[in-house]
Amino acid sequence: MTDHRIPLAGVIGHPVAHSRSPKLHGHWLKTYGLAGHYIPMDVAPADLETVLHTLPKAGFVGANVTVPHKEAALRLADHVSDRASVIGAANTLVFREDGSIHADNTDGYGFMANLRAGAPDWNPTDGPAVVFGAGGAARAVLQVLAEAGVSEILLTNRTRTRADHLKEEFGQRITVVDWVQAGNVIENAELVVNTTSLGMQGQPELRVPLDGLQPGAVVTDLVYAPLQTRLLQQAEEAGCTTVDGLGMLLHQAVPGFERWFGVRPEVDAETRAAALA
Repeated sequence: MTDHRIPLAGVIGHPVAHSRSPKLHGHWLKTYGLAGHYIPMDVAPADLETVLHTLPKAGFVGANVTVPHKEAALRLADHVSDRASVIGAANTLVFREDGSIHADNTDGYGFMANLRAGAPDWNPTDGPAVVFGAGGAARAVLQVLAEAGVSEILLTNRTRTRADHLKEEFGQRITVVDWVQAGNVIENAELVVNTTSLGMQGQPELRVPLDGLQPGAVVTDLVYAPLQTRLLQQAEEAGCTTVDGLGMLLHQAVPGFERWFGVRPEVDAETRAAALA
């Protein structure tokens, strides 16, 4: 018997109304003329397990998971990709025909694809990278920077113990720097990455002194609301190459869309416009 059901996918978060993913996936479904729907689902943590086991029965082929469910989704999955396991969190789920759940993490992939697109001249072996923050996004960034061959990563976080834990996990190439010293270590950095929510609308500003930024360094912010954060603004004024955070959101969505709907989408100007609409 042929399965004539229309494939469904969505994003699970709590809250989730702010997510740009439905606009993004909706744009791709329309652009490629595909049958399918992608919806936002606000799910409380206590209901996550029930919902994940129910969705495949309702015609869902997969889902994205966002805050606060990324770690829990990993624990609830039947199969876990190597990179999701290293990062300790999942953002992309595929529901297999037998109802089992495959968990992956495409954040690192999205970060690197965005970096390569926005700063094609950046070379991982040019010099040190400085990473602000030690949360889930930082884990994905550290994993992919190490994989790309960055030999020295200077990691700094407001709570030092969290950064120390990451050093224990990710090893020798990471040096932990006290938050009060963050402004000093950017002087030799070829790449500066903000993985914190500082500078986001409704959050405090990133107050790290940025006068040490060197012209030609690459500076990227994972925050994309606003698109032009204070960090990126000052980096631009200092003659740095800047890469905004929206591209990471767009690129991390590519592998999931391909698995669920069968077409690998392009990230182009129209895609950006659709996500910002």
